[in-house]
Amino acid sequence: MKPVHFKIPRTSGESIRVQYEEQEHFYDNLHFHPEVQIMFIHESSGTRLVGDSIGSFNPGDVLLLGADLPHVFRNDKKYYEPDSGLKAKNTSVFFDTDSFGEKFFSLPEVYPITKLLLNSKRGINVTGETKHKLNGMVQDLLLHHGFSKLLQVFTILDLLACSKEIELLSSVGFDGPPKDSDSKKINDVFTYIMKNFSEEIKLQEAAAVANMSVNAFCRYFKHHTRKTFSTFLNEIRIGHACRLLIEDKWNIRETAFACGYDNISYFNRQFKDITNYTPSEYVKMHREKFTPLLV
Repeated sequence: MKPVHFKIPRTSGESIRVQYEEQEHFYDNLHFHPEVQIMFIHESSGTRLVGDSIGSFNPGDVLLLGADLPHVFRNDKKYYEPDSGLKAKNTSVFFDTDSFGEKFFSLPEVYPITKLLLNSKRGINVTGETKHKLNGMVQDLLLHHGFSKLLQVFTILDLLACSKEIELLSSVGFDGPPKDSDSKKINDVFTYIMKNFSEEIKLQEAAAVANMSVNAFCRYFKHHTRKTFSTFLNEIRIGHACRLLIEDKWNIRETAFACGYDNISYFNRQFKDITNYTPSEYVKMHREKFTPLLV
């Protein structure tokens, strides 16, 4: 199965496409498209792979994905269970910068947005108050048409361009979309990890998925993700552990086992290395942040 190089359908009467999607889970193959994408997640959670960056996504997240930036949003396992009743809902804005003409983004008034779009090639996660402001603005886009829609999109981009509450995701050295053959291998390995991270995964098994020797696979994986395979796997597992702890699903020991760790000391060490907190500190911090004060 080859990864799809998307071309977002737009009518001849629009330079910007705004679409609301509701499905059982997000499209879960690594893909890229020539359009810039602003993505607001209404509902669903899981793991995102953007360029060479791994992280989690949750309701309320807003991301800016640059042109031809490989990405995939893989929902948690519960979204793939029959009759789960869960939905993945998002609103996305797509536009091709070429639609605005060769010189538009060279205008001095547009320079901050031009710089933002250059940074978007690494992927941008929006945080803080800016994220909350954008939630309503992106949803309101569904009510805008014609010039009003165009104006709203550039208002959003201007807000982002002036904000310091943004997080660049991929590394500086990330060099764009892989070849089809490379993309297929990375996608196959990523899918394999996401389906099996709660179990023991041996390096030999992952190399076999890519149809490579272990040594060749290690070099290949490090080159394309900027991470070792073990680091990548631990980040996937700890990201899932964070969500389980926040949801109060299990205690710390049960969470470790559910995420593929049979050694609690190793789990605690990996959790601290990746999040800078111990599991108990992470839970306490989250509860203090989101529990309202009693008056």
